[in-house]
Amino acid sequence: MNEIILADNQVIFRAGAARVLVLEEDMRLVVQCDDAGQLVNAVEDNRGAIVIFSSSLGVDMVTLLERIRFNGSRAIVIHENGEEIAHEFAEQLDGSYYRSMTGADLVDCVRRVARGERCMQSVNVTAMPAKDSMAARVRQRLTPKELQIVRLIVEGCKNKEIARRLGTKEQVIKNYLRSVYDKTGVSDRLELALFTIHHRILGNEAA
Repeated sequence: MNEIILADNQVIFRAGAARVLVLEEDMRLVVQCDDAGQLVNAVEDNRGAIVIFSSSLGVDMVTLLERIRFNGSRAIVIHENGEEIAHEFAEQLDGSYYRSMTGADLVDCVRRVARGERCMQSVNVTAMPAKDSMAARVRQRLTPKELQIVRLIVEGCKNKEIARRLGTKEQVIKNYLRSVYDKTGVSDRLELALFTIHHRILGNEAA
C-alpha cells in the first residue's frame, strides 16, 4: 500500500487530487496539509510515504527534501503552470508535474515513483493552444456576473457567502450556477472549480 501525504494551499485543487487518489486500491491518503508547518510535521510522523506538495506552499525546499530523504520517503512537487524549477532541486525530486496534469497522469506518476522510478514532467505552457482556445471560448459564453461567481467558487466560497458578497439572494446564485454549469458542461461546483483552474478560465489568477 502506497501511503501518501498531500500538501497544497489551493483547497479546490487539493480536494480534486485527493478524490482521484483515494479511488485507487493501492493508495492510501494518510494526511492532507494546507501549509508548510503541517507538511513538515506530516513528513516527520509518516516515514516511507510519498510526499506530494505544491511549490506555492513557500516551504524551505532544501530542508524539506533533506527531511523527506532522511525519513525514507519520496518527493513529488506540484508546479504552477509555466513555472521552472531550479536544477539543484530537480535532481533531488522523485517526480514533478504541473497543475495542468490530468488525474490519470497523477496516478501514473505516483505509481512510477513508488516503483523507484523518476517521473519528471516537462511542459511548455506557451505551446498549449487548445487550452487557451477553451479558456477564450468559455469566457465569451459567461457574463461578467457569472465570471465573478466562478471566481468566488474557486476561492472556496459557498452559495450563502457568494450571495452576501454580491448583495443578492442565495437562490439567485443557484440560478446563476445552473446557467454556468450548462455553459461549461460540468455537473457540480467542484468540477467547475477544477475545470476553471485547469483551463485557466480566469487567467493567471486561477493558475
